[in-house]
Amino acid sequence: MQEESFLRGQREKQYCVVDKRIDRVWIVGLLLAAALLFTINLGVLPLRDWDEGTVAQVAREIWRAPVGSMHWLYPTLEGEPYHNKPPLMHLLIAWAYSLGGVNEWTTRLPGAMLTATSVPLLYCIAREIFRQRWAAIYSALIYLTMLPVVRHGRLAMLDGAAVCFFTVMMLCVLRSRRDLRYCLGVGIGFGLICLTKSILGILLGAIAFVFLLWDTPRLLTNRHMWLAILIGSAPVAAWYYMQWSHYGQSFTSTGVVDQSLSRIWTPVESHSQPPWYYLLEILKYTWPWLLFLPQSLRLTWENRNLNWARLVLVWSIVYLIAISLMGTKLPWYVFPIYPSLALAFGAQLAEIESFTTTPSSFPRSWVVALSIMAVVATAGIIYFRWGTLPKPDLQLIFTAVAVTMTLAVILVRQGDKQFLKILLWGTYISLLLLMKSNYWVWELGEAFPVKPVATMIQRETPKSTKIYTSFPYRRPSLNFYSDRIVIPASSDELQKHWQSQEQSYFLLDEAALKKLHLNSAIVIDQASGLTLVTKEKI
Repeated sequence: MQEESFLRGQREKQYCVVDKRIDRVWIVGLLLAAALLFTINLGVLPLRDWDEGTVAQVAREIWRAPVGSMHWLYPTLEGEPYHNKPPLMHLLIAWAYSLGGVNEWTTRLPGAMLTATSVPLLYCIAREIFRQRWAAIYSALIYLTMLPVVRHGRLAMLDGAAVCFFTVMMLCVLRSRRDLRYCLGVGIGFGLICLTKSILGILLGAIAFVFLLWDTPRLLTNRHMWLAILIGSAPVAAWYYMQWSHYGQSFTSTGVVDQSLSRIWTPVESHSQPPWYYLLEILKYTWPWLLFLPQSLRLTWENRNLNWARLVLVWSIVYLIAISLMGTKLPWYVFPIYPSLALAFGAQLAEIESFTTTPSSFPRSWVVALSIMAVVATAGIIYFRWGTLPKPDLQLIFTAVAVTMTLAVILVRQGDKQFLKILLWGTYISLLLLMKSNYWVWELGEAFPVKPVATMIQRETPKSTKIYTSFPYRRPSLNFYSDRIVIPASSDELQKHWQSQEQSYFLLDEAALKKLHLNSAIVIDQASGLTLVTKEKI
């Protein structure tokens, strides 16, 4: 009897060792796949407005600051105090500048790698809450192949880093249920979120709190947990205290109220949308995985007594309601909800994997939806092949999508579960082709190309010069590339500046150049449909 018990124990230990080795292989594989997708062609396209240009400018001013200065603690934007966000990501980018110089690749690399790291972290979260490894694998791969995750994660923004730190916090929340040492990771993750996107840390911390209140309330009365949160919050409190003691009331009114709290009840910079805005964002950009949404929601609700379903429900519902009620709405605010959706989809796909299927097993709606996607992709191939301006890269991307969806339709009709692998591989390859192309930052086509104009400004104007432009809005990317401050102005304001200043530099479109009738104007150069002019010296 004792011998049987000993042998059983040995087998269990051996199984645990093999199980951990398999997990390590998946973690490394997911990290490599994510790193490839998030870094390929990363530095080819220019930085976009708004966040990328602003983040890069703040990081460059930190990098340029004299050694030993406190510029890293009190960052600036174009020489003025920068109160918008804490400088954690800006510091990481400045550090990348010190290693690889100031360019698009070093600007985007820290955020891209942090977002890539969140993929294996989500796998670890899924391994904590799901019994089946397939559920964890599918969750991580679905998250990896979501278009908004890849696109926004590659940009020099703060959201990918915040989501990475949130996955760290949630993984430690789950593991702290059996090992209190992980409480420290909860506090550190919370602190890192707050040092990245300030008030977002409160919302994501509230999600963790509500989950524990429902799933493991004993942890909320544990002193180790609250001590860890206090430790993680200490650097955040110290940073806010240092800002307040240095800037006084201006930091409180600008950094805390205007740039953070006011976004809750007021649309900042006219970014106002209806409450259902984020639902539409999810409906637009989470295909093909949205195909499984109805079944995933039903499965999650039916299993709400299990901790995985509780986590998905709390994470997705609390976050979606909170951002939907906010006054300011921007597309990337929905980013932190995608890991929870991936967990729900992963659970559903694992259920499909475990079922015995027949040709009639899968819903007819899947065939219809996949067929529509195949037709749309085929239409894209035709349009970009015989349109007014053929684009081979987009043809190839749409070909990959069309082939993927067509094969998936065939396999679904046959009741073959391999259509799941086809969707994953095909979507990954399609995204890889998109990121390899020059179309993944499609917002660059919304206004004039900044690099030629910035080169002209930098070449033809003295340093620290303010340039006034007839272009209707400010472009942080233009300021970054030109290393000058380019200020939008109305026709009346341009006339006043021209008359009151001895040496003025204007960046004008053709209509403004004709309308203003500037006396003693000298045309310096032209680029991207804009003309740089200055006043003739008397």
